Amino acid sequence: MENLVWLGLLGLGIWFWVDSMNAKERAVTVAIRACREIDVQFLDQTVALESMKPTRNSYGHLVWRRIYSFEYSSNGVERRLGRVILRGRVLEQVQVDRDEGTTIEQY
Repeated sequence: MENLVWLGLLGLGIWFWVDSMNAKERAVTVAIRACREIDVQFLDQTVALESMKPTRNSYGHLVWRRIYSFEYSSNGVERRLGRVILRGRVLEQVQVDRDEGTTIEQY
């Protein structure tokens, strides 16, 4: 019985790791697309998880709400901050800091 519990925990850990990797890949894709749309340079290897907490999706299911930050540059020297917010696998919001203020795209 104890082995079955450990096997279940191991399976849950593997599922969580794969789900986290898929979410990060999605955040990178969204960040690259957002940078292309505003004609700036996405800085590779800058996507990082800021926060993660449980929440409900539009169907009422319990999912993770993840906020990823990324950096970009408009002139190759200064760095600006952006954020990708995912609710489960669904893109909720993209935020990009600009001179005029923060631009927020709701989805």
